[in-house]
Amino acid sequence: MQAVDAESLINQFVDVIAQWGLRVVGALAVLLIGRMAAGWGRKLTRNALERAGVDATIVPFLAGLVYFLILAFVLLAVLGLFGIPTTSIIAVLGAASLAVGLALQGTLANFASGVMLLLFRPFQIGDFIEVGGVSGVVETIGVFSTVLNTPDNVRITIPNGQVYGEPIKNFTANPNRRIDLVAGVAYDDDLQVVHDTIVSVLEEDPRVLDEPAPQVAVSELGDSSVNLVVRPWCKAEDYWALRFDLTRRMKERLEEAGCSIPFPQQDIHLIRWPQEGGDKVSIS
Repeated sequence: MQAVDAESLINQFVDVIAQWGLRVVGALAVLLIGRMAAGWGRKLTRNALERAGVDATIVPFLAGLVYFLILAFVLLAVLGLFGIPTTSIIAVLGAASLAVGLALQGTLANFASGVMLLLFRPFQIGDFIEVGGVSGVVETIGVFSTVLNTPDNVRITIPNGQVYGEPIKNFTANPNRRIDLVAGVAYDDDLQVVHDTIVSVLEEDPRVLDEPAPQVAVSELGDSSVNLVVRPWCKAEDYWALRFDLTRRMKERLEEAGCSIPFPQQDIHLIRWPQEGGDKVSIS
């Protein structure tokens, strides 16, 4: 009797393996091939869009969208192999969309923000921007996040929800930029000499644009110096190099012209109180 039971169990086990084993193997094969197909689809989409001259900002987004769509179809195909009706699953997913939306509201917000960034295009790949207190060159604009490379070569990934929800400074959107410098000179210096010296420094550098005209003007009577604003315009790509060069040359030329660049200082007066019956002594 026990031999008969063991034989029936073995037969049942063989039947289960025969019925579901091939389906499991087939499902694994479909997942593997489907993932490879999704990768190929993303690569082909990227190459096709690049050959078509589509904006580089949109290419990664569309390629990633194709990748996830192919994966979704692969998952539906795997479920079909196990005899699970996909129509009912789609209906269940539709009924559960509200709960999923609430659970993934941060992720969905990042996705929606990524779509808005691609539609309104406040910046493109290669632009130097500042957003959320972080500045760097835009490396990629993905489905859910934006990647920046900082000037010191640190890669920062920012969720698109934070990017689109914050003020965005795009330093390379316009071809020209203005440099804002401050030159402080002593109160005894001749301001006309100071003005003419700074103007000559600006005129000697070909990177300084004639239009808009640079501005040199007294802006403040400070505690230790008379401060002048120096505002030349230049090409966006010349900004940092020109800023550093002008700062150095203005100091050197002002010193050659006999002007002094003061530093903050204070006059301290000490009063020594004498012994009883004596006079007060002031020391300065």
